Amino acid sequence: MIREGLIAQVETMHRFFRNSIRRLEERDSAYAPFKEMYSVAEQVAHTAMTVQWFMDGAFGPSGFDMNFEEHAEAIRRYVSLEQAVEFLDRAVVEAVEILSTRTDEELLAPLPEGPVLGGMPRMAVISAMVDHTAHHRGALTVYARLLGKVPPMPYGQD
Repeated sequence: MIREGLIAQVETMHRFFRNSIRRLEERDSAYAPFKEMYSVAEQVAHTAMTVQWFMDGAFGPSGFDMNFEEHAEAIRRYVSLEQAVEFLDRAVVEAVEILSTRTDEELLAPLPEGPVLGGMPRMAVISAMVDHTAHHRGALTVYARLLGKVPPMPYGQD
């Protein structure tokens, strides 16, 4: 079935993200290269929130919540890397639970027309989620380097 492949993508995305940030520590939570940029904790929280956003958009009753100002406000409340990572872990577990209950027909059903993947199969949110997460994983490895840390390769353990 399609869902097993999608679940594997989400779990792999999560593993790569966690590997990429494992040199970052709680004391790095507030670090941001510039004041207007997300901090380490906020980057992780934003990633978690976006996992939920994609899943809610594709499989929730209301579709994609486009109130990005409200989302940014919620993200700014994250000041702890540990709490942000817990949020990410929960978001991934929830995504896997949602995918576990979907049939191939549901996964292949088109998203409503609109600005986010309009008309694409609902399962397209997984590749978009993986791409978005990779973007923030990369940003966080740059943050780690700016903090004098060498980020590990995301694809395995060192």
